[in-house]
Amino acid sequence: MASISIAIGSDHAGFELKSNIITYLKSNGFDVQDFGAPSEQSVDYPDFAHPVANAVEAGKVKLGILICGSGNGISMAANKHQGIRAAVCWNSEIAKLARLHNDANILSLPARYISIDEAKACVDVFMNTAFEGGRHATRVNKITV
Repeated sequence: MASISIAIGSDHAGFELKSNIITYLKSNGFDVQDFGAPSEQSVDYPDFAHPVANAVEAGKVKLGILICGSGNGISMAANKHQGIRAAVCWNSEIAKLARLHNDANILSLPARYISIDEAKACVDVFMNTAFEGGRHATRVNKITV
């Protein structure tokens, strides 16, 4: 993996997986900006989705990772931002297609439904897959209204 800056955030349900992913990313040379949550104490996922989405949207980081119990709520909050394409991924094939065909810039992981090893595989492919462009660019350009 290349050395790039990544924003990461989770709610309480994603805290343990987030901690594992941060360690994994740092061991692979990534600069990781952790936007919380700081523990497994109950919190509201939008409070962490928005700062990660803001960092990606502003170009302060190249990509983001968000984690909550299902991956859905935190992804929905992030997708309210212009220019954000957060994709819920539960295996590496879905993560690859999210980057390749949809130019996803935030990987959303479902902590309650994915193993640590599968999450790492999703991170690997997400970080190392480039957007294919071409016919997919036309489709991606139609997402923002």
